[in-house]
Amino acid sequence: MSTIATTTIAEKEKSNAAASSVIAAVGLTTFKIIVGLMTNSLGILAEAAHSGLDLVAALVTFFAVRISGKPADKAHTYGHGKIENLSALFETFLLLATCVWIIYEAIQRLFFATGVEIKPSIWAFIVMGVSIFIDYNRSRMLSAAAKKHNSQALEADALHFSTDIWSSAVVILGLIGVTVAAKVPSLAFLHKADSIAAMVVALIVVYVSIQLGIRTIHGLLDTAPDGAQEKIEAAVKSVPGVMGVHKIRMRASGPDRFADIHVLFDRTMPLEDVHPLTEKVQAAVVKVLPGTDVTVHPEPAPQVDESPAQSND
Repeated sequence: MSTIATTTIAEKEKSNAAASSVIAAVGLTTFKIIVGLMTNSLGILAEAAHSGLDLVAALVTFFAVRISGKPADKAHTYGHGKIENLSALFETFLLLATCVWIIYEAIQRLFFATGVEIKPSIWAFIVMGVSIFIDYNRSRMLSAAAKKHNSQALEADALHFSTDIWSSAVVILGLIGVTVAAKVPSLAFLHKADSIAAMVVALIVVYVSIQLGIRTIHGLLDTAPDGAQEKIEAAVKSVPGVMGVHKIRMRASGPDRFADIHVLFDRTMPLEDVHPLTEKVQAAVVKVLPGTDVTVHPEPAPQVDESPAQSND
C-alpha cells in the first residue's frame, strides 16, 4: 500500500473517531437537557451544562483532526499537524480549569457547609449510568485511535472523557451516600463522601493533565523524543559506507516526525554511489523510528586537518 493511501486511511480513521465523539456528546447533552426539564432537577441540568462543555471540546478536536490532515503547502511546508498539539493544549487547560472548580466546590462543601443539597432520584441514577456507559465506550475508542495514529488531540479527548467517567461515578457515590445517610443516622458522615471522592479524582486528573500538557508543549517546541538522536546515530553508523554523522535534528508536526541528518562518506566515492547510500541511511532510520520523514545531507568526509564544517566551505 502506498504512503499516500496509508495516510488517507489514517486521517479517515481519526476523523471518524472524532466525529463519533461529537455525535455522542450531542446525544448525551440532549438527553440530559430533556431529563432535566422533565424532572426540574438543577443537578441534572448542571450535568447537561457539563456535557455542553464536553461538546465544545469534542468539536475542537474534530476540527483540529480535520485540519491536521491537510497536506503540506507553500505556507506550511511541514504540514498542519501542530494544530493537534494546540488542540491538546486547549483541552489540557479545560481539564485543569474543571479540576480547580471541582476542588473549590468540594472544599466549600466539606468545610463551610455551602453548596447545593444533593437530592437522590431514580432519574439522577439513570442519567449518570448512561453517561458512564457512553463516556467509557468513546474514551476507549478515542484512546485506541490516539495510540494507533500518534494523535495528541485524540489522546487529550480520550483523557477528557475518561475523567468524566470518574466524575459521574463520584456523583453516583454521593447519591448513594446521601440515601444511606438518610436511612442510617449513624452514617451521617456519608453526606461528605462525594466531596472527598471528588477531590481525590480531581487531584489525579490534575497530575495526568499536567503530564499531557508537558508533552504537548514539548511538541510545540520541537523537542526531540528521548533517545531518538542516539537511535538515529547508531542506525546511520551501521550503514556500510557511512564514515560519520552529525547535525541530527528532529521535529514533530502533530503525529508526523521529521529528521534532518548530515552523513559523511568517502570523498573518493563515485557520485552515482552517493544517492543509493542516502537511501540506505533513510531506510535505517525509518527502521528504528517508523513513519519518520528523513532528509539526508551527504558530505565528503574531511581530511585529517579539517572539520566536517570546513569540508563544506
